[in-house]
Amino acid sequence: MILRRPFFWIIGAVMLLFAVAPVLGDDVQLRESLLLAAVYITLASNLNIMLGYTGYVNFGCIVFFGLGGYICIYLMNTLGWGLATAAVTGGFAVSFLAFLFGLGILRLRGAYFALATIGVNEAVQAFVSNFEPWGGSTGIYLSTELFLPLGGPAKALWIIYYLLVTVMGLSLYLSYFIKVSKFGLGLLAIGQNEDAAAVLGVPTPRYKALAYCASAFLPAIAGGLYFFKGAFIQPTDAFDLQFSTEAIVIAMLGGQGTVFGPALGAYLYEELRGWLLTSETFSNFQLVIAGALLLVIVLFAPGGLMGWLYGRWPRLRKILE
Repeated sequence: MILRRPFFWIIGAVMLLFAVAPVLGDDVQLRESLLLAAVYITLASNLNIMLGYTGYVNFGCIVFFGLGGYICIYLMNTLGWGLATAAVTGGFAVSFLAFLFGLGILRLRGAYFALATIGVNEAVQAFVSNFEPWGGSTGIYLSTELFLPLGGPAKALWIIYYLLVTVMGLSLYLSYFIKVSKFGLGLLAIGQNEDAAAVLGVPTPRYKALAYCASAFLPAIAGGLYFFKGAFIQPTDAFDLQFSTEAIVIAMLGGQGTVFGPALGAYLYEELRGWLLTSETFSNFQLVIAGALLLVIVLFAPGGLMGWLYGRWPRLRKILE
């Protein structure tokens, strides 16, 4: 039974820690820092479904985040939908689009697939930049009146924070359930040797498309919540490849193919990022350091922090997935 495994409850403990920590001292700065960490964990955990399990490097995972944001903001601003309904609808719509995209680009492998995902991101950004119902290149601005159903802007920020923490927890649970399922075993087989997996009976095209679809749902919801919080969305922010690059760094820093690795990597990376942005010396070198960090991980610690921890304390494999 999954409920009897320690890691199931560890995820719950992480969510509880995120929920309680900023409330204890009414610390708004801590809340904002943890909110961004929750977004990074959501992106990295869902990216890990493709990168860690199937071995497909997806540089375009930010497409899900941005499209989810646009659909949610449009439904609220133009059609008057509520936040929860609009965000979840955005999640389903983006998942369907991801399934369609996946049927096409997942025929590619290796560097060709990675380049194709960048192309998808650029194509979607170009389309949105010229799509007038979504504001074109100037984006969409939200009226503060949309925050009134949530108790006003100040209270809405806390509600959005808790919703993002919930999405973060669901991302970890989704990654966990997939990993321990028959479907997850099929994805891991694809990651090891796709041709051999196909010979053994794994329906590789369908499994890859479903994984791509599953990895889009929660990031799309997170995108809707994130951009609603800022009351503004534009193409350059919604489809910024920097987020995708950082998600890959986070997944590999924590340990790709593990469930807890992306969460650990996201928290550490957010702390490092916060220090870099406030440093007079290194504030302009954030991406340079992220790239160097990725190179170091690939060369010297391909298993990431979780791989190092498993090597030092093998019993942790029974506790941390």
